[in-house]
Amino acid sequence: MKIVVSIGGSVLVPDVDPDRVAAYADVLERLVEAGHELAVVVGGGPAAREYISTARELGANEIELDHLGIAVTRLNARLLIAALDDRAAPTPSEDYDSARAALRRGDVPVMGGTDPGHTTDAVGTALAEYTEADVLVYATSVPGVYDADPNQSPDATKYDEIQASELVSLIGSLEMEAGSNAPVDLLAAKLLDRAGLRAAVVDGTDPQAVLAAVEGDHDGTDIIPTHD
Repeated sequence: MKIVVSIGGSVLVPDVDPDRVAAYADVLERLVEAGHELAVVVGGGPAAREYISTARELGANEIELDHLGIAVTRLNARLLIAALDDRAAPTPSEDYDSARAALRRGDVPVMGGTDPGHTTDAVGTALAEYTEADVLVYATSVPGVYDADPNQSPDATKYDEIQASELVSLIGSLEMEAGSNAPVDLLAAKLLDRAGLRAAVVDGTDPQAVLAAVEGDHDGTDIIPTHD
């Protein structure tokens, strides 16, 4: 299969810990050894938020802040590339064409952000659509998709399965609630619905959850294409 894994920076690099990055690299290498084609997108996590917060106080505008966040995602991508050694393309792919070219060479492309205003959730989804991936895995800081923000609503119910169009509506409502966090952002959900991809949201604090998602036997949420 062709697989795209979108790894949140908060689960890959909650702090600069080589053991966590190495654990993710081990899981990704096992997917390659199993014969899968693999591409990875990495988020910025706490480091990006810290830089952005500081730069905002110093007067940077929103586009400048986006570029700062993109730079941090690419630093995180370089950490993962180092752990993957010769399995990965040697530098972070900065656009979808170079990522697809790396896939065709048999390398694992690792991307960070691309453009201001686009989260790495959206980048991962767009890359999955562009490369015609079979499955997209979102490794996040939450264990799936809920009908409300589980951090704010203790009674929130997790979906085992949800259609992409339903996810779009759900995230739209969550993003309207002040302080609520959605498992993926709205643009990513809309791209996913358009692409008709199979995807899964899993608890990325355990790298093994990515393997389980690829195998279709996991504790997160399956996102299925919208039925006609």
